[in-house]
Order: sequence, then structure tokens, then C-alpha cells
Amino acid sequence: MQTIYLAGGCFWGLQKYLDQFDGIEATEVGYANGPTAHPTYEDVCASSGHAETVKVDFDEEKITLDEILERYFQVIDPTSVNRQGNDQGIQYRTGIYYSEEGHIWAISRVVAEVQKSLEGKIAVEIKPLANYYPAEEYHQKYLDKNPGGYCHIPQSMMSIGNKSE
Repeated sequence: MQTIYLAGGCFWGLQKYLDQFDGIEATEVGYANGPTAHPTYEDVCASSGHAETVKVDFDEEKITLDEILERYFQVIDPTSVNRQGNDQGIQYRTGIYYSEEGHIWAISRVVAEVQKSLEGKIAVEIKPLANYYPAEEYHQKYLDKNPGGYCHIPQSMMSIGNKSE
């Protein structure tokens, strides 16, 4: 089992999107790479400096980090700074945060490939994970609990996966 942390705007949609793929064993939404410990949602919305992030535990025998990152780039605007869809602010920045040094090779490879297809420069933060704090329970699997909730990721992208329930 390996773990990667992905910030891609509002964490509700990114979690639902990633949960659909075989090999994604668990996801959890939280707050990463900010300056303070144990922020609340209210702190994050008040520009605490944390990014809304999805912790992704995956089985590398079923899905590679490259595949996860390729899927991630399908649902974010990688050139946007502190904004995805209608959401804007530092908490909605995009980022790939790694806790395993070996992941930097896959990250660099995928980012370089994506950059080739873009006019603008990729604005996704690529950094080691500095900290991560789970979000409040009501945010976990939010769009499963609230199917009509807002999401910048198109609904059509929520059913392209291959996970058997």
C-alpha cells in the first residue's frame, strides 16, 4: 500500500472522482501543507494557508501512481492559481504532496508529459508533504451523502471508473 496526497480544488469532488478507480483502497479529505496544526474548515476558509487535499491510499499492484496522476490531471485546470471551477482562494490551490521520496520520479514524469500539451505553465505545487490533518467528519464522502452538492468536476467524470463495489 502506498499513499499520495492530491489537492485539486474542492476536496469533495476529487474524493468522489478518485474513489471510483480499482486500486484506490481508501481516500480521506483533509488539510495539508499549511502553517498551523489541526485547522478547522473555518480556519481554512479564512485563508489559513492549508490546501483542501485528498489522502489517497492505493494498491500499486492494481493502479500505478502514474495512472492516478494522469486521472488527476483530467479533472483539474493545471494552469490555474488558487482556483478550480467557481472556487477561489489559497485552499483551492492544486498540489501533489508526497511522503515517499521515490514518488518524485513518477510525479516529474507525468507533469512533464502534461506540460507538453499545455500553452501555459503548470501551476500545480509539487512538494513533500509537510503536514496533513483530516477534515471534519461531515466532509468525508460528502458527495455520497449529498448527491446534489456543488462540484467543479463534471458529473460525467464520476462514472468512468472501473471499481467493482
